[in-house]
Amino acid sequence: MDIAETIIYEDREILVLNKPAGVAVQTKRICEPDIESMLKAYLAAKGEGTYVGIVHRLDQPVEGILLFAKTGDAAAELNRRMRENGFQKYYYAVVSGSLPEQKGKLTDYMKKDGRTNLSVVCGRDEKGAKRARLSYEILQKAEVEGELRSLVHICLETGRHHQIRVQMAHAGCPLVGDCKYGAAGGDSGKREGIALCAHRLTFVHPRTGEKHDYAIEPSGRAFCIFFK
Repeated sequence: MDIAETIIYEDREILVLNKPAGVAVQTKRICEPDIESMLKAYLAAKGEGTYVGIVHRLDQPVEGILLFAKTGDAAAELNRRMRENGFQKYYYAVVSGSLPEQKGKLTDYMKKDGRTNLSVVCGRDEKGAKRARLSYEILQKAEVEGELRSLVHICLETGRHHQIRVQMAHAGCPLVGDCKYGAAGGDSGKREGIALCAHRLTFVHPRTGEKHDYAIEPSGRAFCIFFK
């Protein structure tokens, strides 16, 4: 993988790229390449040092747009804006079945189990519970091998661990190919991979104050029937 080919935008403070599915943002596994280490090597080769500030993450099986800081000051400012909900993150997902409404919001409380690296919906008063909220719209529906699937557009309002995967499964519509939270789509879904793409990101530049808005189309196999 040539990391330079994934870069959408770059300047002195920030770098925006399209992370392929299957590549970790950061890993401790020896000999397994990750985005962070590849970016450090890329910047070092250009003589720009090796600082890479991870502003937000995507699960390893998920493709989509990621923003990185190239300086400590940029990282601090972007992380501040992230905490203040200064980013808008939009996703496409293909789910099994159909949600009850064409448009709606899902609000749950979730907690993470560090031993299994899984999250679950829980009661709001349970230890470790955090509020999770997203809005969605069903864009299209199609039948694949006798199974109803829906293309859903999602806007995250909070950023919890595995949030979209958990909330969709809890609503009865797990993501196609997501073995951890429902194995939606059977054998066909497993071959296609998790049908989730972080397709659009908007934020304000940490130095100039200008609004940046980037978008891509998903490339995963489960999306092919909807993006022809």
